[in-house]
Amino acid sequence: MAKNEENIGIVNIYASFNNTIATVTDLAGNTIGRTSGGQITKHDRMRANPTIAMFIAKKVQEICRDYRISSVYVRMKGQTGATGIGPGAGAIVRTLTKEGMKVLSMAETTKVARGGPKKKGGRRGRRP
Repeated sequence: MAKNEENIGIVNIYASFNNTIATVTDLAGNTIGRTSGGQITKHDRMRANPTIAMFIAKKVQEICRDYRISSVYVRMKGQTGATGIGPGAGAIVRTLTKEGMKVLSMAETTKVARGGPKKKGGRRGRRP
């Protein structure tokens, strides 16, 4: 009798306020597939939309089905220095769970700026 194998993958979601990109990797970090808002719609203003993110999630699920991945870890990332993650990240996770994917854990991996190089503008700042 064949053992019912359950493969586990990682879904990395980069959700800025301009675009949403989802990458599926295996546990070693090797990329299996990726899709973005620009592949779904031709309108620039719609790329970060939660509605488009639902279609991104469907494509992610198709990629996972091809590789027999039924459980995923989710890593969400926003734009460095922005106020939060974009609107597409939550919609992707919601759609994945509705489609029957098992979400093992979710983590936010947004980078936080800590000082960094000196800003331009001099001592009294940039003046108009």
